[in-house]
Amino acid sequence: MSDAESRSIAKQIKRYAQVGGVVGKLATKLASQKYLGVKLDKEKHALEIREALGGIKGPLMKVAQLSATIPDLLPDEYTKELMHLQSNAPPMGWLFVKRRMATELSSDWLKNFKEFDKEATRAASLGQVHKAVLNNSEKVACKLQYPDMQSAVSADLSQLKMIFSIYQTYNKAIKTSEVYKEITERLNEELDYEREKKLMNIFNKIFSKNKYIHVPKTYEKLSTKRLLTMSWLEGKSILTFKDAKKDVRNSLARNMYYAWYKPFFEYGVIHGDPHLGNYSVQDDLSINLYDFGCMRIFQSKFIQGVIDLYFALQKNDEALAVHAYEQWGFKDITKEKLKILSKWANFLYAPLMEDKVQKIQESDSGVYGAQIASEVHRELKKIGGVKPPKEFVFMDRAAVGLGSVFMHLKAEVNWYRVFHELIDNFDKKKLTEKQQNTLKSVNL
Repeated sequence: MSDAESRSIAKQIKRYAQVGGVVGKLATKLASQKYLGVKLDKEKHALEIREALGGIKGPLMKVAQLSATIPDLLPDEYTKELMHLQSNAPPMGWLFVKRRMATELSSDWLKNFKEFDKEATRAASLGQVHKAVLNNSEKVACKLQYPDMQSAVSADLSQLKMIFSIYQTYNKAIKTSEVYKEITERLNEELDYEREKKLMNIFNKIFSKNKYIHVPKTYEKLSTKRLLTMSWLEGKSILTFKDAKKDVRNSLARNMYYAWYKPFFEYGVIHGDPHLGNYSVQDDLSINLYDFGCMRIFQSKFIQGVIDLYFALQKNDEALAVHAYEQWGFKDITKEKLKILSKWANFLYAPLMEDKVQKIQESDSGVYGAQIASEVHRELKKIGGVKPPKEFVFMDRAAVGLGSVFMHLKAEVNWYRVFHELIDNFDKKKLTEKQQNTLKSVNL
């Protein structure tokens, strides 16, 4: 075994010790409930887990947030607490930052900057962002990855597998093997800032002729696999517009919809993390998009499936619906399974069905969506469960995440027309060509 492998294993063992207590406690308590009949105060236990995870930097916290957005992946009590978990781990101190920057750029790295903030502007689960000014006076954001994140990812994914297997013994409705694969692939990609830089360049191309979406430009010479330097974009949180005039809120909602779904329908790529910290709003209501680590690139047949399912629901065409689900990657679609899946699909597609101005859903709370999810979950359990294709995870997450933004804004938009603007000229063959050319242009 090489020294590098030995060091990696040592770091993973240390990581297991850090997070193992949290997961082990979950396993012990759930097992005690199942086999010994011990009554578990799930709310109290979920709060304990949230508090324990909140102090740990790294991917397990990110995974916890993601798990909370997938309907019925975890018990309700845990989901409720994990939704409150913020990606705000304590930042690295200045001495630590100086060492990390020297590792990435060389010992005289500070010569590249006129100013460099010692305090992090934002600390997240995998790294932190420092504001800086280049020698030519351009403002930039330096996104610096925490050390040993690869070891942390490997260790945390093993713990996640354990969490899923524990919960699988209780809940047979959602089979988690493909979900686990997807989270594993996306998290490993998120560690590679060179890949993120290429995806930022793709999004810059996608929105080059649009005024309503802004993507930071990247600085090649000041970026590495673990450091990403990009232009600084000023903006406010979208929640500061919650009480703005109706036309302002509606414009923001439309811009957010295009920011997510124009890349999806025209280039087959989606931003997989509609977290509040990943976008902001400029004074003219245009959107700044940040954090391109969690991206999902889809085959054209999946996007065709999304469009086919829309028309299948509109025309009540069962054969087309089955074909659509198969293009998504669902297997063995029986009549019974189709009926249950379409209940969830009808909820997601509802605002797109009629040519009229309306809210994203009639209720202003997420309760209705949770009720539908719970109903679907109960019915899937009865027929032996379903294995969601891995592509579905981030697509569903984007839909649910954006839906909650539109609910916060109380936006009333003709979603039917916004959707049709994006799909009416859809051509599977053209999408494939455009996607291949775009990915090739940045060597991805």
